[in-house]
Amino acid sequence: MTSRPHSPLNPPLPFVGPLLAWVRRNLFSSWISSLVTLVIGALLVAAIPPVYAWALGHAVFVPDVKLCRAAQGEGACWGFVAEKARLILFGRYPYAEQWRPLVATLILGGALFISCFRRFWKTWLAGLWAAALLIFVLLMTGGFWGMSRVETNLWGGFPLTLVLTVVGIFLALPLAILIALGRRSNMPIIRSFCIFYVEIIRGVPLITVLFTASFLFPLFLPPEYNIDVMLRIQIGIVLFTAAYLAETIRGGLQAIPKGQYHAASALGLGYWQATGSIILPQALRIVVAPMVNTFISTFMDTSLVMVVSLYDLTGALKLALGDPSWKPFFREGYLFVGAIYLVCCYGMSRYSQWVERHINRRISRP
Repeated sequence: MTSRPHSPLNPPLPFVGPLLAWVRRNLFSSWISSLVTLVIGALLVAAIPPVYAWALGHAVFVPDVKLCRAAQGEGACWGFVAEKARLILFGRYPYAEQWRPLVATLILGGALFISCFRRFWKTWLAGLWAAALLIFVLLMTGGFWGMSRVETNLWGGFPLTLVLTVVGIFLALPLAILIALGRRSNMPIIRSFCIFYVEIIRGVPLITVLFTASFLFPLFLPPEYNIDVMLRIQIGIVLFTAAYLAETIRGGLQAIPKGQYHAASALGLGYWQATGSIILPQALRIVVAPMVNTFISTFMDTSLVMVVSLYDLTGALKLALGDPSWKPFFREGYLFVGAIYLVCCYGMSRYSQWVERHINRRISRP
């Protein structure tokens, strides 16, 4: 008796929707995952009602100290944020002139937003950034068109955090590329100098660099020379960030197969042609996530400028808490500042993931 082959069976029809499929795949894929999901779910169920009651249910939203003290222990005092929002966001900048840092921040933030889209990655984008930074400095400094002059030691709040981060990253990245290439150079003097620079900078904390730039560096200059403290701090952040970025980029360069170098030589490309057209683009693609991690660290590390009498977002909150009437409500202030940091850092993280997917999609196309 001979058996006849059966036709292949069709795959089973899906019996769950995409949402349930995602839940099963990510939350209940195994018994350990299911147990962790149930434990975390139980903790959330127990924690959400009291947190909601404190943050919203019994909270005070008007800037009234008496109401806040009456609700203390039962509800949050968001009235502190409402009362001190301008001081937290703009620091010691003159109160009547705070429209200037607001407009300057919107302009710089707009340039950042435009730069996130590939369709705008044109040559004119460099001119846009130059104009945005120039307008930012002019608005913040003033001294013309009826605007009073404001010294950089009065800059503070979110505008100070933003400009220190943006300028620090943009200037540190090209410097880091040169240092990373120098560490792999065949010329001993250049290689030794780059190694010495990276090891020295990475061997000290950022606060030491800021102290050196703010207090020690002026001692080595003639009395008639006085470099602005904001400029000195910015240079210190650039040099510090460049050292860490250089090591990240060097890791990407080491991950490039030797065949890429040989192929570039076979095509008759010189060192800079091969590096700029073949090697460096691949290396930067590999290290997108580590570079963004350094960017996020730079953004958060700007809070250290408070130790040299520059009041960024965190330092401005310290100034706001100097009011004895509102000092008991520091939790609400730190939650407000923490939310700003969280939104900015999460945005950078999600954007880096989009960049990685975009690059991989372009590479995978035939």
